Amino acid sequence: MKYHIKNVKLAPEGKLRIEWAEREMPVLRLIKKRFKKEKPLKGKRISCCLHVTSETANLLDTLKTGGANVVLCASNPLSTQDRVAASLVKDYGIPVFAICGEDKKTYYQHIKAVLNHQPHITMDDGADLVSTLHSKSERGGALIKNVIGGSEETTTGVLRLRSMESSGVLRYPIIAVNDAQTKHFFDNRYGTGQSTIDGIVRATNILLAGKNFVVCGYGWCGRGVAMRAKGMGANVLVTEVDHLKAIEAVMDGFRAMPILEAARIGDIFVTLTGDINVIRPNHFRRMKDGAIICNSGHFNVEVDIEGLKRISKKRRRIRQFVEEYTLPNGRRINLLAEGRLVNLAAAEGHPASVMDMSFANQALCAEYLSRRGKNLAKKVYPVPQSIDRKIARLKLKTMGIKIDGLTGEQKKYLSSWEMGT
Repeated sequence: MKYHIKNVKLAPEGKLRIEWAEREMPVLRLIKKRFKKEKPLKGKRISCCLHVTSETANLLDTLKTGGANVVLCASNPLSTQDRVAASLVKDYGIPVFAICGEDKKTYYQHIKAVLNHQPHITMDDGADLVSTLHSKSERGGALIKNVIGGSEETTTGVLRLRSMESSGVLRYPIIAVNDAQTKHFFDNRYGTGQSTIDGIVRATNILLAGKNFVVCGYGWCGRGVAMRAKGMGANVLVTEVDHLKAIEAVMDGFRAMPILEAARIGDIFVTLTGDINVIRPNHFRRMKDGAIICNSGHFNVEVDIEGLKRISKKRRRIRQFVEEYTLPNGRRINLLAEGRLVNLAAAEGHPASVMDMSFANQALCAEYLSRRGKNLAKKVYPVPQSIDRKIARLKLKTMGIKIDGLTGEQKKYLSSWEMGT
């Protein structure tokens, strides 16, 4: 197949969405302008497994402008914007293998399709592409020999890849784009914060003010969601397993408690931990009638959905993104977006101005791998600090903001030990 999408006739609206997002991505525009002149990715095949959104479309256009031969599949079965996929195929000439709502079999067929592109660079969001490439059941050996490096967009994916590295099975270098300061400080906190609230409101049309809002996990994503929920007037409760993060949540003005305790009083629950079965049957049984549960972690494993099905006597779809489960005691639990990323399944994901920095990291890391990937060990690397700082500098420039620089005297003082009180 040259591509596999829902309907190529959806392209006109997709093109408009891509153009709209591009207006809010000035850093990526600057990179694209340079890439057009220098062609730093000329001759490189890049296989991408990312959320198929209007922001992603602008990243792929930038990579192609830089000389790369790119293909794309979805990193989540429910996050694909079919109109954008159609426009990428028709207007940008980029093969896409993604259909919103695709089943698990189709999802992995699409991953295999982009791997058949025989990539030099992989670009992943959750590490499904890399793990499939490394799978013994795939012809990974024949394909991996072409790969010079890859990049990873998410916290979950970085955890998986570091596990592969520590187990000695990672066969090429990966740059952890997720861990760049210009990524997780902004994408995870402000992007996930706003888009998760957006997804919940679109799916339910409920008022957040006055609700007990439970945030499971106080990493950068959890911080962002808690901040935004508080801003909407919700009473925010935090559950954590990390003592330091729990202290931080308390110092930020939130109540920290075990999930078993929060289950009794919460109205809305959001998981953002990257771990499995955070909310389980013993928690469901304690919840109020009408409790709303959703997930904004990468995979749909944070809510024990099979456990919820097992203890329910009835379930029905009550709204487009809401499944209502009725327990034997008559209480109803509402699960949003099948437990998948609520911000992408029920809304449009992060705002373009946030993804501008994330995808600037991806573009510049692809350039870095193209030039230096062959000299790197089979490890997970941080984004080079020079790239991180360059993106911050460009973002401020596009915002029309100037800051101070150190004087020669200040630089000398900071690098010396002789001067004291």
